[in-house]
Amino acid sequence: MNHSAAGSDDIRAVEITKDRNGIGLVVLRNHRGASARVSLHGGQVLSWKWERGEELLFTSSKAIISPLKPLRGGIAICFPQFRNRGSLEHHGFARNKMWVIDQDPSPVPTDSGEKAHIDLLLKPTEDDLKIWPHSFELRLRVSLGGNGYLTLISRVRNVNSKPFSFSFAYHTYYSVSDISEVRVEGLETLDYLDNLHNQERFTEQGDALTFESEVDRVYLDSGSSGVAVLDHEKKQTIVIRKEGLPDVVVWNPWEKKSKAIVDLGDEEYKQMVCVDGAAIEKPITLKPGEEWTGRLDLSVVPST
Repeated sequence: MNHSAAGSDDIRAVEITKDRNGIGLVVLRNHRGASARVSLHGGQVLSWKWERGEELLFTSSKAIISPLKPLRGGIAICFPQFRNRGSLEHHGFARNKMWVIDQDPSPVPTDSGEKAHIDLLLKPTEDDLKIWPHSFELRLRVSLGGNGYLTLISRVRNVNSKPFSFSFAYHTYYSVSDISEVRVEGLETLDYLDNLHNQERFTEQGDALTFESEVDRVYLDSGSSGVAVLDHEKKQTIVIRKEGLPDVVVWNPWEKKSKAIVDLGDEEYKQMVCVDGAAIEKPITLKPGEEWTGRLDLSVVPST
């Protein structure tokens, strides 16, 4: 089964297999050696490797690998709730559900298609409808370009008879050499909600965000302009572009909180940073039949 629109040079561009728990796993590859792994559990991207074989996403060494628990790391889909901003479980239920491969995906207008890709689908179960009584279809396309760039396109359709509202985030853990050597650019002058100060609103004053202690912020109305994660030791920059996702979450738990997180190593905060494309402050409302699209494009460039 090949869901790729890539050329014939791509050998086994899309491989569908299973992980050690028997859960469906999709491996995307391009002809230059880049790859991505996507689990049907949560529709979660578990790995994104550059053509040199370097892992760009962080996964905790203490991550609990279980069909009953989301994995700490990679790119998790937070829907229909972010964190505890509502009555549902933390980050909503989508990241802890079994998705299926969409055998008859509808066209994605904003995707060129010249990529190895997989289309996944999530629909609510009867149990889901008891806790969140809204019928929806959540589609996810994960694409790996010939240049190694990673694209995620999510579409939420209201198949209900009444409107509903939701929040959404691509909760993305990036692997870094040392958090003290990392800068996040593209957030200057933006307002943000500081979760370490009861979501009080501040304005970013610096030209870049650096890390010397715990950071837990939601930057608001960043538009579609790019955000960059610069790793000075790796001499590498990850560029984040997004559509339909006005907010940017930046999180690093630092030392004290890391020790309190069961599935995160005590010192692992040094090797990770979360920078999420999200729609949080102003929830998205869909009328019956309407569809929302949120897109995340990730690329890597050398930096000095």
